[in-house]
Amino acid sequence: MKLIVAALLAGSAAAFAPAQVAKTSTSLNAFEDELGAQPPLGFFDPLGMLTDADQERFDRLRYVEVKHGRICQLAFLGQIVTRNGIHLPGPIDMAGDSFDSYPNGIAALFGDNAIPQAGLLQIVAFVGFLE
Repeated sequence: MKLIVAALLAGSAAAFAPAQVAKTSTSLNAFEDELGAQPPLGFFDPLGMLTDADQERFDRLRYVEVKHGRICQLAFLGQIVTRNGIHLPGPIDMAGDSFDSYPNGIAALFGDNAIPQAGLLQIVAFVGFLE
């Protein structure tokens, strides 16, 4: 009788145990265990940039994503600082124009008081050099 009761208890306890699911590694779920993959979406790749990709490509794209995020944060901080009226001291060119003599935001690129084209070209070249 004790054997029957023990068998029934073991059988009922096994009914509540999670089923074993075989994990297979395919290109669709190859990066499911990476940092940032979370429910309900799991690994989210809407453009399919990592279809049939290896770990090296995944690491490169993650590095570039983090780098561009940091650049965007610095650009936003630059907007906040200059809109607050804080500018670098001293002249921006040999003619003696100061940094605060140019308008903030997009007005610094277009309009009457815009940064000269040569200065804008130097800024773009410097950013390209940093990249």
